Amino acid sequence: MQFHLAFIATQYYIDLVTKTYISPICQPIHAKEAILQTAISQLKALILTTLLFAAGTAQAGITVYTSQAAYLAAVSATAVDTYDNLPIDTINTPLNRTAGAYSYTVTTSGSSPLLYGAGNGDDLWLGSNAPGDSIVFSNFSSTVRGVGGFFFGSDVFGDYASSTGSALIASNVLGEVLTYQLLLPTQSSFIGFISSDAIATLRFKNNDTDNSIWPTVNDLHLSAAAVIPAVPEPSGYAMLLGGMGLLGLIARRRRQR
Repeated sequence: MQFHLAFIATQYYIDLVTKTYISPICQPIHAKEAILQTAISQLKALILTTLLFAAGTAQAGITVYTSQAAYLAAVSATAVDTYDNLPIDTINTPLNRTAGAYSYTVTTSGSSPLLYGAGNGDDLWLGSNAPGDSIVFSNFSSTVRGVGGFFFGSDVFGDYASSTGSALIASNVLGEVLTYQLLLPTQSSFIGFISSDAIATLRFKNNDTDNSIWPTVNDLHLSAAAVIPAVPEPSGYAMLLGGMGLLGLIARRRRQR
C-alpha cells in the first residue's frame, strides 16, 4: 500500500511539472522541445522503475535472529508453546500442538518415530527419542511468519547436556531455505526465523557424532508478521530525488526562457 501511494504521488509530481511549466512553452514543439519531451519520458520511466526495484529489494526471504528480544521486536502476536504439559516419557507422532491462535505438527526424521518429554520439575522440554534424529516442525497455521525457540541438547536421562553444535533448517512456502549452524548451544540459546511468506517447516538436528546428545527444544515461539512498510534502499532514494531535482531544474530554465 505504501509503495502504491508513492508510485501515484511520483507520477502526479512528474505530470504536474511537465504540464504546468513545460507544455505551455513548447507550443509549437520544435526539435529541441521534442528532444526534451523524450528525455522527460525516459526520466519518468527511470524513476518509476527505481521505485519498483527499491520496493522489491526491501522484502522477501528468510532472516535468522540469535536474540530473543530482536526477534520479538521484528514480529507481532507471538504465542509460546512451553511444553510444560508433556509427560516425561515417549510421545507418539505426529504430535499436533497449539500455541495461542496458532497450530502446528511435530514429527521426527531418522530411526525412531517417537518424541520424548525431557526436562525436570516445572520446566519440561520436547526432545527426540533417538539422538541422531531430527525434530521436524510443520503444518503451521497460514499466518505464521516467524518461528523460534531455545534449542540445545539433553542426555539419556532427559537432563541438559552440552554439545558441540546443531543445525536448524527453516523453509517457507515459496521453497526458500535458510540453514543456521548453532555452535555450543546452551539452554539460553535462542534462535528465531522470520519469513516474508508463510513458514513451511523447521528442522532441528544435533551435530554430535557420538550419539550421546538428543536434540531438545523449549518454549517454541510462533509469530505473525510485523506491520512494517517496505523502505527503499538509500540508492533508490538518491535516484528518485535526483530525477525530481532534474525535472525542477528543467522547469525553471524553461520558464526563464
